[in-house]
Formats: sequence, structure tokens, C-alpha cells
Amino acid sequence: MHPCVTSKSDSLPTDLAAAHALILVQREALAVAEAKAAAAESIAKARALEIEQLKYQIAKLRHEQYGQSSERSAVLEQLELKLSELEADASEAEAAAQLAAERAKIAVTSFERRRPARRPLPAHLPRERIVYPSPSACPCCGGTLHKLGEDITESLEMIPRQWKVIQHVREKFSCRSCEAITQPPAPSHPIARGRAGPWLLAHILFGKYGLHLPLNRQSATYAREGIDLDVSTLADWVGAAAATLMPLVVLIRAYVFAAERIHADDTTVPVWASPKCRTGRLWTYVRDDRPFGGPDPPAAVFFYSADRRSEHPEQHLAGYAGLMQADAYAGFNKLYEPSRRGGPIIEASCWAHARRKFFDLARINKAPIAIEAVERIDALFAIERDINGKPPPERVRVRNERSRPLVVELEAWLRARRRKLSPRNEVAKAIQYSLNRWTALTRFLDDGRLCMSNNAAERGVRPVAVGRHNWTFVGSDEGGRRAAAIYTLIETCKLNDIDPQAWLADILARLPDHPARRIDELLPWNWKRVRQQKAAA
Repeated sequence: MHPCVTSKSDSLPTDLAAAHALILVQREALAVAEAKAAAAESIAKARALEIEQLKYQIAKLRHEQYGQSSERSAVLEQLELKLSELEADASEAEAAAQLAAERAKIAVTSFERRRPARRPLPAHLPRERIVYPSPSACPCCGGTLHKLGEDITESLEMIPRQWKVIQHVREKFSCRSCEAITQPPAPSHPIARGRAGPWLLAHILFGKYGLHLPLNRQSATYAREGIDLDVSTLADWVGAAAATLMPLVVLIRAYVFAAERIHADDTTVPVWASPKCRTGRLWTYVRDDRPFGGPDPPAAVFFYSADRRSEHPEQHLAGYAGLMQADAYAGFNKLYEPSRRGGPIIEASCWAHARRKFFDLARINKAPIAIEAVERIDALFAIERDINGKPPPERVRVRNERSRPLVVELEAWLRARRRKLSPRNEVAKAIQYSLNRWTALTRFLDDGRLCMSNNAAERGVRPVAVGRHNWTFVGSDEGGRRAAAIYTLIETCKLNDIDPQAWLADILARLPDHPARRIDELLPWNWKRVRQQKAAA
């Protein structure tokens, strides 16, 4: 061996006891190193979480400052998703660091991350007490113990879903005098065929159209719980329940189109067709008078069509004449014509759509004109937030004092910038989009019932867009019409702060025996009022 090279074996112990001791020392050192590494990772993830929390708070404050828009909502949704993942990462890293520290039996200083305020657990939930046994005598002297009080720590637990079979028993009796047989009448069922109870039907309907869970996924979930319900059986129940609920859908349609002002929008829906899907449409019309303090409850109605031809909204709105807030869809143009049978519909354009043209250019191209246009429009939305919920005269007064001067300045500024730009310039196109609709855009200044945006309708179709990722397509045109009917019921419940599943279950149980002339009592807002009165009594 070369004299400059020392063998590693020289430092190793020569007897078994020393080797065992060295192994223990090295194992302990390794545990300490792992614990410190885990703590460092926990600190890094906690700091990353805190940064994202601050970003989210800033974005949320900006969202509240500048009003509702699909762009900011999308940013918030992305930040919320990222925050949830970072929360899980930070919690996992912190737990791993604590376990590593316990194994190493050392104290590791962890990063104190900000945690949200812990909310009390819901008071309406039943409480189950688990009392841990205490010693019968003092462990120090053996003396008698007297209770001073108790400390209670609550944890939230879930009991797995329970299934049961309800037996409807109708006893038969015979008369020994006349030999007549007496038996109670058969109870009504939510649907003409099938053995599903109202709560099960409501669960299936809300799962499919409210939570966007296709029937095949629901069937697989039930199978794991020991209940075999074929997709064909579930589909049969859905169709029968939709037919049972249709009278309420018709009533909501009539109610929406009796409004002075409505919102309108549409979205795509893939429809199964061989060899590939075709594109259908779901249309929504929303009645919501809350922005101008109207007393009438909100409601939304949906329609399905196999395409986007203008004949469909013309048919939907055949009996309507009033104010309509919508985007710039050319298929609506015939509805605004003075010669329209039944009178023209008054167009009110959406500032959110006009703003979006500039927002995309400001975000992607950093165009100075687009950035300033967004800021000017956001100033108008800020005024709208101050008068949200105020009566129409008050809204008109504030708009004349504060909004009208800004609108006049904005029009002059847009026209001046437009003259300096090429017609092919993207900013010029965004400007021209607004100027072409200036009368409809500025109509809100003179009518307190109008809003600046069509966000009410856009919120209505948002669940459809979310659901497309899950159910991929509807099976047929009839399936699209059925979806429109159930969306009408669910979204109307949501607008009135009603649990759609609870409402569906109660209505499906009562509807078969409910008098047809009093069916309006079952509409969501009337149903809610009756339940509130009973709760207050």
C-alpha cells in the first residue's frame, strides 16, 4: 500500500461491541439529520404557502375593488386550487418533520405558519360523548377524588351513508257480516314505475345535474356500498322524475318571462353522434331584480337546442317584450327590431364583454391604450358596487352625477384613439366593438333597473361549463332538453339560497298528491317562505 494512502478499515472498531456502539451512534446521527432535513422542508413549504396566501389576498382585494368579471374569477379559482395543494403539502411536510423529530428524540424548531381561524363545529349536529375513565382514587395518596369539571375537545366525524328499504304495508280486513274486504288505498310514489324513494331520486338528480356526476359513476359508487343499480335503471328513474317535475319547470318559465328585465346567455354542450360528437346549445334566461332592490325572487330558465340558429331565441322569447341584457350575439338582432310582432325587446349590452376585449390585449400584449381602457371601465364598475341593491331612482341619480361624466369622457377618448389606429389593429377592433354598441352600452345610465354587465346569465351557464369536463356529452337531443329542465330547477333553487337536493326530495314526495291548482305553492321561493314560517312558529 502506498504510504500516503490510509485504509478506512484502520478507523473501524475491531470488536463486536464497539462496532455495535458505532452503528447506534451513526443511526442516531442519521435520524437527527433526517429530522432537520424534514424540518427544513416543512419551513420551505410553509413559507411558499404564506407567499401564495398573500397573493390570493391581494387578488381577492382587487377582485372586490374592481367588481365581478370572468377573468378575475378564473384567477381566483386558480389561486384557490393552488392554495389547497400547498396547504396539503405544508401539512404533510410538517407532520413528517414532527414524526422524524420524535424518532430522533430531538427538538426541531418548526416554522410558525399562519393558519386560518378555526371555526366552531356546526351547533345543529348531534353530539356523541365519549367519557374517558378516570382513576377511582388519588394516584398520589389514595384519597377520594371529587369532580372539578371537564375538558371537552370536539372532532368532526362522518357516518357512512345508510341504505334502507321502506315497506309500505296495507293490511286487509274482511267484514264477517257482509263479507266486504277493506284495505287502505295504495300510497302515491314519486314516479309511476320504479322502487326509488324521493330522497334517492333527489340524490341521483342532484348528483347528475348539480354535482356533474354521470350515472355510470353513481352506479359504481352505489355498487361499492353493496347496492346494485344499473345505469339503465338510474336513467329510467331520471327520465321519469324529470317528467314528474315538468309542471314546475313550465311555471318557472312563465315567471321568468313575466319580468320587466331579463339576462340572456348560451353555452355549448357536446351531443353524442356517430362517429363524433356534434355541438348543441344550452340557453339561459335569468330574472334577478336584486341589483335594483326589486322584491320579486330570482329565477333562471334553461332551454336546449341542437344548434345556435337565431330561430331558437326567437321561439323562447316569442311572448316577451321588455329589457334584455345580453352579449353581442347576432341571432338576437331580430328581437330588437321595432317591427317585431308583440313589440321590440330593448337591448342592453354588456360592459363586461366590452371590457374583455381590452383586458385580453392588456394582459397579453401590454397595450397601453387597452390598459387605460380597462382602468376607465373599472371605475364605472366601482360606482355600480356603491349603488347595488338601491332602488332605480337612486341608481339613476348617482349614475347621472358620477357615471355619465366618465362615460362621456370615455367615448371621446375612444373615438380619438380610434382615429389614430389602423382598422386592422387589434386595439382598434376592440374600440370599434364598443363604439358599434354604444347606445346599448350606455342605456343603463337612464334606467335604474339595468345592470352594467350580463354576469347574472354568465353565472347561470357556468355550472354547465364545469360539468362538461365530467359528463363529456349528453346522449341525445332529448337528453339535452331534460338537462335544461333539471338545470332550471337546480339553478333557481341556488339563486334563492335553497338546498336543491332537499327541495327536490320534498317536492317529489308531495307532488303526486298535491292539488294542481295550488302547484305554485311548491315553487322554490314559496316553498322556502312556508318552511321559514313553520320554523319561526
